[in-house]
Amino acid sequence: MTAETKPDLSNLVRTGAPKNLFDKDSRKLWQHLEKQVRRLQFRIAKATREGRWNKVKCLQRLLTRSFAAKALAVKRVTQNRGKRTCGVDGRLWSTPKSQQKAISLLRHHGYKPMPLRRIYIPKANGKKRPLGIPTMLDRAMQALEEQALQPVAETLADRHSYGFRSNRSCADAIQQCFACLARKNSAQWVLECDIKGCFDNISHEWLLNNIPMDKGILKRWLKAGYLENGSLYSTEAGTPQGGICSPVLANMTLDGLEVIVKNSFPAKIGTQSSKLHVIRYADDMVITGASREILEQYVKPAISQFLALRGLELSEEKTHVVHINTGFDFLGQNIRKYNDKLLIKPSKKGVKALLDKVRQITHKNRQAKQVNLIHLLNPIIRGWANYHRHIVSKSTFSRVDSIIWERLWWWAKRRHSNKRNRWIHKRYFHRIGLRQHVFAVGWLIGKEFIGKKLFLASDLSIQRHRKVICDATPFDPQWVSYLNKRKLKHSVSEMPGLIRGC
Repeated sequence: MTAETKPDLSNLVRTGAPKNLFDKDSRKLWQHLEKQVRRLQFRIAKATREGRWNKVKCLQRLLTRSFAAKALAVKRVTQNRGKRTCGVDGRLWSTPKSQQKAISLLRHHGYKPMPLRRIYIPKANGKKRPLGIPTMLDRAMQALEEQALQPVAETLADRHSYGFRSNRSCADAIQQCFACLARKNSAQWVLECDIKGCFDNISHEWLLNNIPMDKGILKRWLKAGYLENGSLYSTEAGTPQGGICSPVLANMTLDGLEVIVKNSFPAKIGTQSSKLHVIRYADDMVITGASREILEQYVKPAISQFLALRGLELSEEKTHVVHINTGFDFLGQNIRKYNDKLLIKPSKKGVKALLDKVRQITHKNRQAKQVNLIHLLNPIIRGWANYHRHIVSKSTFSRVDSIIWERLWWWAKRRHSNKRNRWIHKRYFHRIGLRQHVFAVGWLIGKEFIGKKLFLASDLSIQRHRKVICDATPFDPQWVSYLNKRKLKHSVSEMPGLIRGC
């Protein structure tokens, strides 16, 4: 595109963008809108660091009334995984024309959120977790306000909080556990904490008094209620689990916990350090300590008092103190010392959940084609293996591959009960490289296999994860270069096929 024909992006934004933003050729315009929002978010974060709260409020208002932020909010809710899930009004923004029109619907004056559509999703313990689904308009309004709230939340967040934050992940939390527990003189005791119904019980009064955002909008969201089986129920506490703003609100509710734990006991007990460290992922957290007495007599009461002010409490059945030699499960991984050496492995519950899912899929698809079964299994196995590739998991990967192979052999034999084992093996299994029994569909041409094969977890190389610097935030100019390089490095490492040129 030449300089004469290049559109004036700033003019497009100022005049309401006459071209449809949601067409495929609008990439440069989206980049321009993202820069506008990013610039305001940096100013909000700077004002937060300086403690200029009136400035923060003015900049948040400017951001949430801007065309750029409204367009990005609509784009987010129409291009995420929930774009085909409607609220109580049954409406979806599924066409470029409706998405363009939706930008003009995001108005604060006269806005009144609709009740949530309540559904339930199963939990690992057999119980069900309530999930509230807002309408598309309410989701877009939450995404709009979240853009203004996120710089404040990131600036004030605890240093070792890793859940629902950009540029942070479960792998960072696990690596912090390793850093706090791996040495011989590290803490030997761990307090596992679980908050009972965190999202459902946060005090509305505390949120309205402490969250720096439009109080009128926040109050309407909290009091919107939910519909279940045709009946309207009011909400007296909690933030709806399923809303875009809910993770940020929950994180801000629990921020400050690290300071409370550090101050719950003097730093020195004679010559012995208390070794208090907090590692938190959303509402799941572990606290390390030098002794059981420190954790039970000082830390746990301090946490309970901190949570009580916010309408929360610890779950007694899931909160307990364990020794590092006994080990504990955290974020689907088992952390334990064996002869003074800390090893982090996939948890038994996580392995069982994967194998149960594989067993369920093979059972339901007994009559499916082999290629379709491989298509169903590969994303599940690959996702599970990628999650655990940063820890001591090679032997677990091999064991999982072996059990899955036995399950697939059962699947193949059941389809041909009157055939010999050699015939079944030749039909469904191939020799690929050094492996002789690969579940695959295709042909071997020379040394190269053409077709589709089952992903093997043991083929994935183990790579130590490098933890993000705990002070790095995406809205501070001094960390932008570091976070961009880290993001690029991780995106390349997660796509080995591109590196190999295949």
